[in-house]
Amino acid sequence: MGKSTLLPLFKKCGADAIDADKVVSSLLDERDVLDKIGKLLGEGVFSGNGFLDKKKVADIIFRDSDKRLSLEDILHPLVFEKVNDLLRGMADKDRVVIIEVPLLFERGYKARFDKIITVQTDEETALSRVAGKGISRKEALLRLKSQLPIKEKMELSDFVINNNGTIAETRAQVETIYNKLLEEAKRIGNNTGTRKL
Repeated sequence: MGKSTLLPLFKKCGADAIDADKVVSSLLDERDVLDKIGKLLGEGVFSGNGFLDKKKVADIIFRDSDKRLSLEDILHPLVFEKVNDLLRGMADKDRVVIIEVPLLFERGYKARFDKIITVQTDEETALSRVAGKGISRKEALLRLKSQLPIKEKMELSDFVINNNGTIAETRAQVETIYNKLLEEAKRIGNNTGTRKL
């Protein structure tokens, strides 16, 4: 849907930003994490030089929901642990922190956050963006089908960004949402509010 595009826009507004996918990438450099993945998915998911072959992993987990959930059960607690460490380093209560989290609704993580922003685009645009990353249409559809439908995500969110238009239109929506979040952060900072995550 283009959510990665939005993190730099929020940062330009003054927000701190955490990309959970980057946290996952750092975890995939840790030997104990790789060992657990190897036990779950088999040694065939590693290339000849011992690195994880993400395409092989994707081929398995998007065709086997049990293995996908088991892999998420390995990674997600570690991701939240690292995110919490990063948040502790951002002690200013009057700041807005945007955390890009995939599978937030699918895995029941909504209550961990103060506000939810969903990025929405039409399916064809989403598929063409994924194709630009070297993922086939068939694989992209498998990934989309493993997620909650976008309409349901929009209904469960506090804010929705329509990412079908120009970058200027998207930036305007980001700025509006950021200003609302900053006002709320200042209000909470002046009271006794606490973060959920």
